[in-house]
Amino acid sequence: QVQLVESGGGLVQAGGSLRLSCAASGRTFSSYAMGWFRQAPGKEREFVAALNWSGGITYYADSVKGRFTISRDNAKNTVYLQMNSLKPEDTAVYSCAARSRSSLRTMEDEYDYWGQGTQVTVSS
Repeated sequence: QVQLVESGGGLVQAGGSLRLSCAASGRTFSSYAMGWFRQAPGKEREFVAALNWSGGITYYADSVKGRFTISRDNAKNTVYLQMNSLKPEDTAVYSCAARSRSSLRTMEDEYDYWGQGTQVTVSS
């Protein structure tokens, strides 16, 4: 059983920073890829960032490139999303996802497991 639990969301002013955490359990993840997605009210869920667990290769959506950083802590089985220079348009529910293959993907239907999400609100 794979479980993903997000934490670290909250309210922040524009220009501020937050770090989201995704604690993964139930499996060894050496062959997995991890992703972060977000969904704002009334909008489709969109890709944010992805990471290859074993190799640490990363990929970002253009909208967050240069501001967000995805990383992992192997000892803690945890994936992070460091979000800097936040904008009001970053407001959304952020969800962690896991894919049981190592190749990076940006489509939500390519992922097998999902967390419940954590709310990020950026005020203007």
